[in-house]
Amino acid sequence: MSTTRIHRIVVGLLLALAIGFGASTAEAQDRGEGRKKSGSWARKNDIDKLTAKRLQKATNHLANEEYAEAHAALDRLRIRSLNDLEKLKLYSLRGYIFYNQEKLKEAKENLELALASEAATPEDHQTMRFQIGQISMQESAWQDAIDNFEKWFEIVDEPNANAYYMLALAYWQLKDFEGALVPAQKAVDLTSEPQERWLQLLLAIQLTSKNYKEAIPVYDVLVRRYPKKTYWIQLSTLHGALENYEQSLVPLQLAYTQGLLTEDEEFRRLAELLLFLELPIRAANVIRDGLEQQVVEEDAKLYELLSNSLIMAREYDDAVEPLTRAAELEEGGRIYLRLAEVHIQRERWEEATKALSNAIQKGDLPNPGQAELLMGISFYSQKRPDDAVSWFVKAKRFDATKAEATTWLDHIAREQSSNADV
Repeated sequence: MSTTRIHRIVVGLLLALAIGFGASTAEAQDRGEGRKKSGSWARKNDIDKLTAKRLQKATNHLANEEYAEAHAALDRLRIRSLNDLEKLKLYSLRGYIFYNQEKLKEAKENLELALASEAATPEDHQTMRFQIGQISMQESAWQDAIDNFEKWFEIVDEPNANAYYMLALAYWQLKDFEGALVPAQKAVDLTSEPQERWLQLLLAIQLTSKNYKEAIPVYDVLVRRYPKKTYWIQLSTLHGALENYEQSLVPLQLAYTQGLLTEDEEFRRLAELLLFLELPIRAANVIRDGLEQQVVEEDAKLYELLSNSLIMAREYDDAVEPLTRAAELEEGGRIYLRLAEVHIQRERWEEATKALSNAIQKGDLPNPGQAELLMGISFYSQKRPDDAVSWFVKAKRFDATKAEATTWLDHIAREQSSNADV
């Protein structure tokens, strides 16, 4: 038997038992004597022995999931001869039988008939009105659920958190986010231990309504009570969207420390955030960890990110290998140009020349003149002025490098003239 099935039976039985069918023998005898004396069969506030017996029989059938037999037992009661109290018991029990049969429409109709009885007590109204609201939720009759829960809130002194959650959920389903917000917040505020689904609903409402700052405290509770990876990452993303980058780092770093990050994009995002916040060594370590775990894909962007982290940390020698790997994987020559700049920083002129040659050969450079200018500088530093001149002449063709190339050409010309005079 499914959990849902068991739940329905338990609910039905508990509510049926709460109806209180039986009357004592003495009470029944007293009522009988009273009828004889009065000569009237009118009864307003009690249940006669035969009616109680049939109601109890129907309850027993319900307990055994014998729904046809339960209905048959109730069918033996003649509605016209029943007083208000007996009708209340009949219709409410019939409603719970239908509920267990998953005949929700009929269940609601009978519970409404029960509540129409003048014998229905405030407790009856509270119990059955709430049940009708729940059934409406099961039917996806969201407005009907809202109407019933609103009526229920009017007659209870201390509404519980779950009731507020269901009301909020019904509003949410109708896309009435403004209507959903207050009950969703109350569901969370009413207890120190809010359920995860209550927090999820409140969070969804805040995010859909673009109340991003208000969503952060909800995430804080979620990561504290239900520390799942998705909540750590979403909280980090939200802080990032609000440009709170230092706060964005904290949950992502905590998730990483706990070993919760398992995807390529998660490692990259953490490394990029660390680099943005000028924590390059930590960024490099995250990438290296991802490579060691074989979580991240080895592509040009990853190796460039690693090399950029090492360059920012002034670890130029360590940056060469990942930057070379990135340059090899990149289709264009842009990263080879970056590699050449690192070699120039290290004063490794031959390596710089080789990297620049690869950059020019691959092409697709954002500033071709820059590569030609650096090629000239590299050759000049290798004491090859004639080769340097040819590259500076090429660099003069571009507006971005014309002035600097001209300066170098003038410098070499003066130098060569001076050497000739000597």
